Amino acid sequence: MQSPLFQPLKAGSLTLPNRIIMAPLTRGRATVDGVPTPMMTEYYAQRAGAGLLITEATPVSQRGYGWVQAPGIFNAVQVKGWQPVTAGVHQAGGRIFMQLWHMGRVTHPDFLGGQLPVAPSAIAAKGESRTPTGNKPYVTPHALTIDEIKTTIADYKAAAQRAKDAGFDGVEIHGANGYLLDQFLRDGSNKRTDAYGGTAENRVRLLAQVTEAVISVCGAGRVGVRLSPRNAFNDMNDSDPMKTFGRAAEKLDSYGLAYLHTLEALPGHMMYAEGARVTPVIRKAFKGALITNGGYTKELGEKALAAGEADAIAYGVPFLANPDLVERFKTGAPLNPPDYATFYTHDAKGYTDYPALKSKAA
Repeated sequence: MQSPLFQPLKAGSLTLPNRIIMAPLTRGRATVDGVPTPMMTEYYAQRAGAGLLITEATPVSQRGYGWVQAPGIFNAVQVKGWQPVTAGVHQAGGRIFMQLWHMGRVTHPDFLGGQLPVAPSAIAAKGESRTPTGNKPYVTPHALTIDEIKTTIADYKAAAQRAKDAGFDGVEIHGANGYLLDQFLRDGSNKRTDAYGGTAENRVRLLAQVTEAVISVCGAGRVGVRLSPRNAFNDMNDSDPMKTFGRAAEKLDSYGLAYLHTLEALPGHMMYAEGARVTPVIRKAFKGALITNGGYTKELGEKALAAGEADAIAYGVPFLANPDLVERFKTGAPLNPPDYATFYTHDAKGYTDYPALKSKAA
């Protein structure tokens, strides 16, 4: 019997040839101005065997930028830099979505021309930003006004249009991992008393409005959303993740999205959090394609699909170290070990030089 990982999947407007998704992975191989490089074209094209590639997180505005040499999607030069990337993936037979990102409170004035980062509330995250001049503590952010929230929504919409212009098949809205939209979702970072704070319904509002704006550009069938219900990364917490993320999933279900993507790590993964899993609650609330991610092996992925826990599995580090991961899963070939020291360096080592099975045989 064929492994469920290799069965096609209808996800919105796309039919994916398999259910092995490349998770978004920040790598820092763009220029210092956030322009994609030829090295990135090679990297993504090498991995085009995935059912779907999701790019590294890509800031929608200068105000949302805060990672050294991350690629952006907020100007025409960046759009031009992305075009060879999407063309390379399509030429290799793949499909690619861009992950739209705003870092919110966890960027730093060093990235922002001295301006404060923005957030739902003026609460600093514990931890440090990796700035161009070294690690510095996160600062207390500026709480967004209603007018600034409207501008932020417009930034997502403009970024979605630029992603379309760059040749992407669709976009994934990054609502996870302690970045801006997640900061609004969770009550540990959102202490607002207006229409964007307080109840779960209110805290979901910005994510919903961003999703609607992006859908108006791309169409619902080419939009996905990523959530991380229990991930404590970037000093995040919520008093009732079942309620918060159950409500978010219900709201997102109403749009007819391509998919919903959860990061909820399995035991043994560095982002594992003790307690009841929220993904089953999301699964009940969201009727479309559900992707899940967080420490899955081939076998654990097959088990999750067979049990109906998700419709596809996203692999991060395994894809980073194995450009031909789909082929290796198919043939049972051993996996390359990841070189952790090169995850966030800026050259080809540990990026485009992982051997594929064919090159090993040669």
